[in-house]
Amino acid sequence: MRITHLSTTDLAGGAARSAFRLHQGLLQIGCESRMLVQRKLSPDPTVLQFVPPNDPIARLRRAIYGRYLSQSRRALEALPPGASILTEDRSEHGADILHQLPGQEILHLHWVAALFDYAEFFRRLPANLPVVWTLHDMNPFTGGCHFDDSCGKFAQGCGCCPQLASLLADDFSAKCWKRKITALGNIATDRLHVVAPSRWMTGEARKSPILAKFPISTIPYGLDTEKFKPHDKRQARIEFGIPADAKVILFVADSLEEKRKGLHKLMEAVAELPGQTGACLLSLGRGIETPASGIPLKNLGFLSEDDKLAAAYSAADVFVAPSLQDNFPNTILEAIACGTPVVTFSVGGCAEQVVEGETGLLAKPGDSLALRNAIVALLQNSALREKMSQLCRRAAQENFSLIIQAQRYRLLYESCLS
Repeated sequence: MRITHLSTTDLAGGAARSAFRLHQGLLQIGCESRMLVQRKLSPDPTVLQFVPPNDPIARLRRAIYGRYLSQSRRALEALPPGASILTEDRSEHGADILHQLPGQEILHLHWVAALFDYAEFFRRLPANLPVVWTLHDMNPFTGGCHFDDSCGKFAQGCGCCPQLASLLADDFSAKCWKRKITALGNIATDRLHVVAPSRWMTGEARKSPILAKFPISTIPYGLDTEKFKPHDKRQARIEFGIPADAKVILFVADSLEEKRKGLHKLMEAVAELPGQTGACLLSLGRGIETPASGIPLKNLGFLSEDDKLAAAYSAADVFVAPSLQDNFPNTILEAIACGTPVVTFSVGGCAEQVVEGETGLLAKPGDSLALRNAIVALLQNSALREKMSQLCRRAAQENFSLIIQAQRYRLLYESCLS
């Protein structure tokens, strides 16, 4: 079985890493899997890089259309600091990437922002090529946002976008949404199968006039549980310069500044932790240094190597994922696989990843006090943490292994081909 995965990149960001992991899992179970990406970061020879046509006409077309798109995207310049990104359906690359597909039975789309132009791509898509599309966020069915901050306007048609602070009914988001429904409206129902990693995302997609006509399945992310596994805690702390007797709270995000990830809620929660907890905060991610919190704080920056990440999770006593809206964060899976109990708000797919009282604790969405109480409950009970650590590791191996995920996708591919 030959599968080609299309993704804007292969390693930068949670969506890309999820696609790359699935690709690796499919290779392990004997599928002929390849990735075609706009920006290649891995040395993997099965990952191919899209090279835009370089003839004079193609270069001129990209330059003219790119200039036009840059003018239409000025609305995105109004996004406030800490906002989640917005991207549109159009690209100066049109459908050029279709000419570089290596030959496949299944085409699998992932996070494809700026990779192709929806209208051109879906119009020129080979009629006999089944397509699977994994929703790593909400962008495929919104007017540009990757998470809608619970506004729900994608179910009617967007416009007056709150993230753009727009009062116009026919604004950037409305136009983007209309183009998407037109582009996907021409695709036969049985040619595209949508996959969501979480039941929450499945439910949101089914509300969407853009995607609701297509079959939608739920297949959780997986990860290599031999790469993400518990490390010796004492040794991990020595590696990162963390006191051996500290109660370590870990926060991880690609961008520390993105408000949706909820770092500000975590800072509120830890600002008044009881003094006897002996807590310190450890953070991983790009962006500004986290503000003063009243407890010792250490930022390790961005870690890309899996063994370093696993060591960081192992160094922590509790991992906190205070997202205000999220799909199925890799960070929670990574923490669970490393045997680190999780505290998270009961939102989106986060609530599906954590079994209350077994692999972590759930807090009322957005409630910093509830988050604090859950953190304290774990920090002050070493026996509970140890019990949860064992249950975390078991849950990762039984429910979230890469091979299980790859096998589920292979069954889906076979059904698409039949």
